[in-house]
Amino acid sequence: MCLYKTLRAAAALRPGRDEIVTDSANFPSDRFLVESVAAELGHTVRWIEGGDVRPEDVAAVAGPRTAAVVLSHVDYRSAAIADLAGITRLVHDRGALTVWDLCHSVGSIPVELDAGGADFAVGCTYKFLNAGPGAPAFLYVNARHHAEFGQPITGWMGAADTFGMAEHYVPAPGIRRALSGTPPVLGMVGVQEGVALLAEAGIERVRAKAVALGRWVLALADEWLAPLGFTVASPREDARRGGHVTLRHSDAERLSRVLIEHGVLIDFRRPDGIRVGLSPLTTGFTEVRAAMDRIRELAA
Repeated sequence: MCLYKTLRAAAALRPGRDEIVTDSANFPSDRFLVESVAAELGHTVRWIEGGDVRPEDVAAVAGPRTAAVVLSHVDYRSAAIADLAGITRLVHDRGALTVWDLCHSVGSIPVELDAGGADFAVGCTYKFLNAGPGAPAFLYVNARHHAEFGQPITGWMGAADTFGMAEHYVPAPGIRRALSGTPPVLGMVGVQEGVALLAEAGIERVRAKAVALGRWVLALADEWLAPLGFTVASPREDARRGGHVTLRHSDAERLSRVLIEHGVLIDFRRPDGIRVGLSPLTTGFTEVRAAMDRIRELAA
């Protein structure tokens, strides 16, 4: 819902433009939603092929007809970090707006939306923000758009007078107009507590541990798993790798089922990826070593 709201808002702020840009390796929900909004508005989707999107990839596709560019800050498969500020500048130079998906970056790496000039962003709270399954999503709108953006799912919580029960909808000033109905209160409690843990730890310390955990996975993968047919799909440069590492193997789908059955809780990512999640607040180096040892044992 948050991506729908922000993408529709971005498109409405760029009337006369009829193209939306995203990449073919973006998270399925994002791609599906982009196609749905494009069909709804009569727009065309312009595709960037593959993941790990660089500014030059966006430059090759975005143009005078582009209304919005929808990208993930951290690739859900490879963990490659996109140049949020650089891509945003390029998109603005072409007169379009950005919508960033932060699901695999927020709480894992520093995210500087204001400094990077981002227009809109969405994200989840159940991963690195520690709120747990079913926790609500969130959205961001840059303050420069607060006075003019509209969103398509209007509701009483986003009205100027919440309890006025007015005959017609009048949007609230500022970001509150992005609300629709009553938020899930129990889920919000989970977010409150999960974010408090992150704030206490500090994002810089969290990021430092995520980098160290990633290095540990890469080192063990090179030593233990490469002889068994594994390769690394994630960037090896610390500055370009988010909070997980993806390993490739020709029999990854079957091996993933075996690993889960034996207590190694990874994610399979088509076509051949095994994603090792590294949530710094809850994952230790000993656990990573034990998991990698188990992967070596079962793969052998």
